[in-house]
Amino acid sequence: MNEKTKLNRRMKTYLQYNIYLGVLLTLLDVAMFAFDAKAAVFLLCYLIFYYSVTLLLYFHNKSIVLNEMVNFATEYGQVQGRLLRELELPHALLDESGKVLWTNEAFEEVVHQPKGYKKSITALFPTFTRDKLPDETGEMQTQYKLEFEGSNYLVKFKTMFLKDINEHQEATEGEKDSYLIAMYMFDETALHLALQEVDDQSLAVGLIYIDNYDEAMKSVEDVRRSLLTAVIDRRINKYMSSVDGICKQLEKDKYLIVLRKRSLSQLRQNRFDILEEIKTLSIGNEIAVTISIGVGLDGLSYAQNYEFARNAIDLALGRGGDQAVVKAKESISYYGGKSQHVEKNTRVKARVKAHALREIISGKDQVLVMGHRGADPDCFGASMGIYRVAQTLGRKAHIVLDTPPSSLQPMLDMFKNHPEYEEDMIINGQQAMDIAGGGTVLVVVDVNKPSLTEYPDLLRACKTVVVLDHHRQSEETIDNATLSYVEPYASSACELVSEILQYTHDNIKIRSEEADCMYAGIMVDTNNFMAKTGVRTFESAAFLRRNGADASRVRKLFREDVLEYKARAEVVSHAEVYKQFAISECKAEELPSPLVLGAQAADELLNIRGVKASFVLTDYQGQVNISARSIDEVNVQLIMEKMGGGGHLNNAACQIKDARVEDVISTLKQTIDSMLENNEI
Repeated sequence: MNEKTKLNRRMKTYLQYNIYLGVLLTLLDVAMFAFDAKAAVFLLCYLIFYYSVTLLLYFHNKSIVLNEMVNFATEYGQVQGRLLRELELPHALLDESGKVLWTNEAFEEVVHQPKGYKKSITALFPTFTRDKLPDETGEMQTQYKLEFEGSNYLVKFKTMFLKDINEHQEATEGEKDSYLIAMYMFDETALHLALQEVDDQSLAVGLIYIDNYDEAMKSVEDVRRSLLTAVIDRRINKYMSSVDGICKQLEKDKYLIVLRKRSLSQLRQNRFDILEEIKTLSIGNEIAVTISIGVGLDGLSYAQNYEFARNAIDLALGRGGDQAVVKAKESISYYGGKSQHVEKNTRVKARVKAHALREIISGKDQVLVMGHRGADPDCFGASMGIYRVAQTLGRKAHIVLDTPPSSLQPMLDMFKNHPEYEEDMIINGQQAMDIAGGGTVLVVVDVNKPSLTEYPDLLRACKTVVVLDHHRQSEETIDNATLSYVEPYASSACELVSEILQYTHDNIKIRSEEADCMYAGIMVDTNNFMAKTGVRTFESAAFLRRNGADASRVRKLFREDVLEYKARAEVVSHAEVYKQFAISECKAEELPSPLVLGAQAADELLNIRGVKASFVLTDYQGQVNISARSIDEVNVQLIMEKMGGGGHLNNAACQIKDARVEDVISTLKQTIDSMLENNEI
């Protein structure tokens, strides 16, 4: 037996209490001699016998009791160890570095390792790196979700200090800060499956709109219209029935759908292939029928799911239609959207929006016009159009322009020191904040994302906000807009504004300088009328020409010096063609407008035979800017959205901060590979 082993103080007291009672009895015997000597002598004899027996038993039984206690403790430890080994809960002990020191049978069965496994826990579960294990402070996260071999576990960690384990012995200097990590694995597979089943059975609500119902019906013979309607209705109902969904026609071109979340997962996996099926319908119609789908799920109630569905269908239509949008509480997913937008032949919507804009401006004292950061000719041209509307209605107007790019300077020079225009026609953001208030209307042009506007604080400072844009909408929108006119089919913001100009006032007069700016905006966004042009584009251009726009003057605005021309040629010459995608870098930091140069180079790369899309990357002002262009085969907007940007089908962009061009090119290639593999582009 170890000499250092000592009896517990309570056990000592228990074994020695007979001696203490004997001492008390001795004192009593001494006191009895004063009253009865014979009785005292008799008691003294008994005391001698009592002490002899008690001392004999104490010294004889002390070692026996101690041995019994040690044997019990040993057997208890063995029982405890056996219970831990056979415990059905997987359990392991780790050292400070995560190395496995001890495991029980349940843990060994889970990880398929024999008794005595001594490697790091990271070798078994790669997600449990050292930084995820608890430290000596105990402040680290102590539980994690783990999926292992098809089972779901809740893993909990607990720090155990050696000084607390050896509480009956004084800890050595090395043991004071040493600790072990206890690991417990709770199998939640059944709970996970039950929750997943409940989640799969939850209902999702959706809306299906036929984008171009009127146009498609007009393109087919009268006798075939009912047949086309019946075929569309049958195709949609059959598609929803195949996934155990319910479909109800609300109007001639609108449907309400209800389906389980599990069925929605199947539709998402197939990327809503009904979008392509509907376009293949041909009953003599010259225009292909397209639909938009908006689905809401994971709301707190069915009513909230329906509200999500309405938001999703508005977003799908705002992005040009022919796509599906799935909106949950914290995420939005997009599917489809590969085809060109269908241009609306009717101008009824433009006339309604123009009248609404006139009423809003007429009810305010001042007008602020704001575009996006790094204004381009389309942004400035649209701003000049709204400026003319405000002037015609007798309202003072200002264009908010903080730091105009050098490429815009030739257009600004037309209005500088011009007697017909006030000096404060163009102001910066801080000056605009001083003007903003209840009597001011803010008109946002050529952008619908708050973060991309010239001065975002103005959106909060002005109670009345109007949005006029032609870019596809995303989940980031200007929420407090009193009037929103976002038409992705339009070639440019100048096209929309030129239509609005024709309906806001009967005798509106546009100056030639303003007409030149708007005409230039259309030319830039259509790449000299070669991309995204429709009937209404040329009608808008004709309207501007009638009001004094001159193609020769506009062309002179876009002339560049020889250094810019050479820099663009260098970008084109160093382009890499990757899977029919041209990728190049624009190294023109010394030039005044490298971003404009990059966009122009991206347009030029499309002239190379076999190139489906082009991407030009420019490292400028601490961020990598990507200009993406295509003709009609690839939707570059989807690619840019994957990387955090946006834009149009064939004209998009992206900005990535704190990154190197080489890394962004690698990410771009990975994104292209992934989207090609999933048939997303």
